[in-house]
Amino acid sequence: MTQKTGLIWNERFMWHDNGSALGQIPAGGAFQPGVHLENPETKRRLKNLLDAYDVTPQLSRLAHTAATRQTLERFHTADYIDLVAHMSQTTGGSVGQSTIAGPGSYDIARLAVGGTTAAIKNVMSGAVSNAYALTRPPGHHAERDRGRGFCIFNNIALAILEARAQGWVDRVAVVDWDVHHGNGTQQAFFEDPNVLTISIHQEMLYPVNLGKLEETGEGDGDGFNLNIPLPAGCGGGAYLKTIDAVVAPALSAFKPDLIIVACGFDAAYFDPLSHMLLVANHYRVMTEKMMALAADLCGGRLITNHEGGYSDFYVPLCGMAVIETLSGLTSGVVDPYAGTEFVANQDLMPHQAARIDEAIQGPLAKFLRRAAT
Repeated sequence: MTQKTGLIWNERFMWHDNGSALGQIPAGGAFQPGVHLENPETKRRLKNLLDAYDVTPQLSRLAHTAATRQTLERFHTADYIDLVAHMSQTTGGSVGQSTIAGPGSYDIARLAVGGTTAAIKNVMSGAVSNAYALTRPPGHHAERDRGRGFCIFNNIALAILEARAQGWVDRVAVVDWDVHHGNGTQQAFFEDPNVLTISIHQEMLYPVNLGKLEETGEGDGDGFNLNIPLPAGCGGGAYLKTIDAVVAPALSAFKPDLIIVACGFDAAYFDPLSHMLLVANHYRVMTEKMMALAADLCGGRLITNHEGGYSDFYVPLCGMAVIETLSGLTSGVVDPYAGTEFVANQDLMPHQAARIDEAIQGPLAKFLRRAAT
């Protein structure tokens, strides 16, 4: 049987409710409220685009169930889990910085963790060759004892911890190209040499004081956490150089059993929460590069797990580019904003190259020394 790209999707992911807001701030009566920036439309529209162009039937829909309390406690504290459960039984409320658990969000967030876990199980068993987990709420900001940045439970970290506990996988590399720093995933594996975490993000964006070059891990995990904080205004030149010059050599030295991409689309030009310049084709090329690395290092085992991205019209085009690349399918969807007449300044600039060089000479060099011992 020909292997397919797996798809994790559940309409219930879309029922997580952040309430009305002034952007991302809960409505408080001082201003006219609107739709919260983290709302279902970006992801539902991606699923609708897959349906409209007959891509969905050509993917392998992967069954999944909600994560258990035991799985959640592999990273999160009991008190924090209890807080999320309590808020979900009420009309909802804050469970951390910029993070709301609405009515029923506890079960929905557990389902998102279960979706990412099922993606790992199916890829590692060979049931599918790779997978796209279209989950919600996002997870990479969620810390041990609090939610953060719209994230309730850390989907990727919990799925890795569960997969390792079940014996499905040993060494995992996480490449996070969401425009915001993957602080929660960094925290989960900061002392773990068996999980290589790499975050490519806009420097000093969110969380403001995290994601610096010098944050490289502690204890046994010292050197196994790489941050590449790029200056605002980076386009495809900077991102592709980062993949080639930092990510590729790190993955090659680490030799993972599985690569997981924390696949945020908020580094795109049209995103309201960042200042980067990527277009959909850049995500296509980055995915091609990750697939080539996975083919060389771990039998092609690759998972892309949807994280942020807040342009409701443009996220679906970026997501389609990634899913087409993973699956080898051609949908016929054409990005009308692909030309540089719409999005200029894509070349690698000297100040951007200098920052990438700092990452090469700093955290990457440190990791390569550690990996060689």
